[in-house]
Amino acid sequence: MAMTAPAKLSPQLHSGDRLTRAEFHRRYKLHPEIRKAELIEGVVFVASPLSAERHGDPHADIMGWLFLYRRRHPELKASDNATVLLDADNEVQPDAVLRRVEGGTSQLTSRGFIQGPPELIIEVAASSVSNDLHDKMNVYRRNGVREYVVWRVDDKAVDWFQLVDGAYVRVEPDADGVIESVQFPGLRLDTRALLAGDIDGVAKAIER
Repeated sequence: MAMTAPAKLSPQLHSGDRLTRAEFHRRYKLHPEIRKAELIEGVVFVASPLSAERHGDPHADIMGWLFLYRRRHPELKASDNATVLLDADNEVQPDAVLRRVEGGTSQLTSRGFIQGPPELIIEVAASSVSNDLHDKMNVYRRNGVREYVVWRVDDKAVDWFQLVDGAYVRVEPDADGVIESVQFPGLRLDTRALLAGDIDGVAKAIER
């Protein structure tokens, strides 16, 4: 009886693996069951299951906020969890991205991935201990992401950073709790309304 050759297993992808970006990208494409994985400073991070309350719901609110802005600026593109190819050790999948298509700092590859730093990246994080405010933040700074926003859900805080002379400088809200993007004029975030779950307040700030 002829023996059947054993099925070839795809190379695995585990948190903590140290890979080149090319090898990480190759393995990630072989595992469509993995919904989100990132390479940060050459180290693999595979996302754990996410709760609705601490991630899914706030993530949806952020995408809704960007949608309202894009209604007035259809020349821009907003992406949800799209792969972004940065330097040799970093391939990330931000929660939200806003980027210029014409004359911007990023482009699409032939496979539809974002190559280069988008003008604005937003991450939804559990707290200040997240990679989003440490290793990943350094990656975004070094690669020239001009504005970076982190919503720390557990801490009930929003951190907004602007790239100035190669360093991230924290942007403080005005007296009404509103921050306006430098890269995208009119993109205003009412941080108090956002943290209070006041969707009408968030919408009013961006539509005024």
